[in-house]
Amino acid sequence: MSRLSAIVVVLLLLPWASTVTAEADSRHDDTRPGPVLVIGDSLSADYGFERGRGWVSLLAERMREHGHDRAVVNAAISGDTTRSGRARLPRALEEQQPSVVIIQLGGNDGLRGLDLGEAQANLAAMIEVSQAAGAQVLLAGVRLPPNYGRPYIEAFAAMYAELAETHQVALVPRILAGVGEREDLMQPDGIHPTADAQPVILDNLWPALIPLLTHSARE
Repeated sequence: MSRLSAIVVVLLLLPWASTVTAEADSRHDDTRPGPVLVIGDSLSADYGFERGRGWVSLLAERMREHGHDRAVVNAAISGDTTRSGRARLPRALEEQQPSVVIIQLGGNDGLRGLDLGEAQANLAAMIEVSQAAGAQVLLAGVRLPPNYGRPYIEAFAAMYAELAETHQVALVPRILAGVGEREDLMQPDGIHPTADAQPVILDNLWPALIPLLTHSARE
């Protein structure tokens, strides 16, 4: 089996995880900001290692260390695409009433070679519904492997940049920067980072997230 075929098979067979929260009770009162909602795929769902060691759980700990008194709700599901994420986001927004939404989706669309026009439209809809609900948005992207060809890879990367500029949202173009290039931080499938990589992923996201946390704390 070729490496490309193995990648696709792994993604298609990923288990669908249930929604979990990084804190036992994600409900919030009127005296503190709403939670941070993470809607993503296996890169945010603790895939391949012990639950609770992923970057979302580490985010909850770091926020507490920096005095941000709010929950982190992990609504990531392994194997998720932008289409399914778009379908389930409205309910999550209604239930959680987040102040910040981190959208970490699109990688499975790209790895499956799905139409990028549809993926971009789905992500745009997710950004718009999050903003309409009063949440600030951080868009987190990934880079595709080189065997997908330069035109598709470049169009995929441009999708995130265009969305961030059009909708004026924070962007982390590559959440796996400093991770994907290191075999010691990647699982044997070559797609998913290890538990040891999770602090690096959080460090990639944190600078873009701090202003959103600070701003929403004032509202």
